Amino acid sequence: MVNPTVFFDIAADGKPLGRVSFELFADKVPKTAENFRSMCQGGDFTHHNGTGGRSIYGEKFEDENFILKHTGPGILSMANAGPNTNGYQVFICTTKTEWLDGKHVVFGKVKEGMNIVEAMERFGSRNGKTSKKITISDCGQL
Repeated sequence: MVNPTVFFDIAADGKPLGRVSFELFADKVPKTAENFRSMCQGGDFTHHNGTGGRSIYGEKFEDENFILKHTGPGILSMANAGPNTNGYQVFICTTKTEWLDGKHVVFGKVKEGMNIVEAMERFGSRNGKTSKKITISDCGQL
């Protein structure tokens, strides 16, 4: 089985930054990978404006497994509010984050475009506010 590849085209204040592609580990976490792949294909099917909070499985879904670890930059993982509360939000690690192991399901990695992820990070701040509005201008499966 070949793991799927999906992409985000990223913009900052409406100006294109570039494309980030992700390999999804469907061979290890098929349910979690399919949730993200479907989101990339169909977008925000809850509110249709990028603020949706539901997974393709309903409001929340369980932690599939914790086989994969937060080993370094480029790891794609599920955000959650505690055990078995996966929904629509994800994050991309920019450093090794082993303290997240066993708490957040790793389901992919940046395949190409880590420089774009690093550019997005530079627009951030310690208080969580960004100096430019970062948006996903397009997404899909390659």
